[in-house]
Amino acid sequence: MTVPEQSPQPLHVFGPVPSRRFGQSLGINTIPPKTCSYSCVYCQLGRTSRLTVHREPHCDPGELLGDVRSTLRKLAERGEQVDYLTFVPDGEPTLDSRLGDQLDLLRPTGVPLAVITNASLLSDGDVRRDLARADRVSVKLDAVRHDTWRRVDRPHGDLRLRDVLDGVLQFAREFKGELDTETMLVKGMNDSPDDLKPLAAFFEWLRPRRSYISIPIRPPAVEGVLPPGEDVLVRAYEILSGSVEQVEMLIGFEGAAFASTGDAEADLLAITSVHPMRSDQVEAFLEKTGSSWEMVEWIVRQEKLKEVAFGDHRFFIRRFRAR
Repeated sequence: MTVPEQSPQPLHVFGPVPSRRFGQSLGINTIPPKTCSYSCVYCQLGRTSRLTVHREPHCDPGELLGDVRSTLRKLAERGEQVDYLTFVPDGEPTLDSRLGDQLDLLRPTGVPLAVITNASLLSDGDVRRDLARADRVSVKLDAVRHDTWRRVDRPHGDLRLRDVLDGVLQFAREFKGELDTETMLVKGMNDSPDDLKPLAAFFEWLRPRRSYISIPIRPPAVEGVLPPGEDVLVRAYEILSGSVEQVEMLIGFEGAAFASTGDAEADLLAITSVHPMRSDQVEAFLEKTGSSWEMVEWIVRQEKLKEVAFGDHRFFIRRFRAR
């Protein structure tokens, strides 16, 4: 008996995976593993094996389109929805010189296009023109102070921070879509007010739609890299909120964090994994859900929630690691 061959798994497409930023996100990987312009200390994929700033063709646009169409067709047959096609490869996506052509070919799928970039090559006009074809771009900005940038992101030697930041500002002026920022905070490296206040000042110039605060929650490239404490995260949230209207934290699981479950405890934990809540906000939430402050005290005793004093307020933030 002849066994029918199974269709090969698309080489450049994965998911969809639930994303707090992009909903049901179908991932696109067009870069060879660990080909990047940075070798960040916190990278969950390990150290960069090919550190480069040279753009070259890595993925044929027609082949990518075939993979995406095939995957979308199979998902539609199962009744699954895709909210974004998201370029989130194993390296830096703008290193693919065919990125613009890939985005152009994917446009007729009708699915919004997003790119997550470390922003290192945005001083290049060709890179900015390629990224301009996306609907939404997230730029990674971990620091705007030179020594901190080099310590955390460990950039290619040809990169200059001033050029990177100027490129980001130029792109923000030109881009017609939604621009987000993401900042990975590492304990003792870039989480102090000396780093966060200049970053917030830069965001005032940049005016992103949203700013996300991330922490290392998976094994990092460098031993000893740890997330900051919850009190430091609250301080970071408050500092950045002074410059950006919408700041969110990515410190826990991805998923339907904003859906009302009818379970007050679950909803409170979901909200505080994204936004620290002042005590008065928690009280309003409890009143709305018909719950008592005893529930909050119980969650704190269970070490799922932490109370943090900052300024004149008390905040509650979800704990994100075992104690």
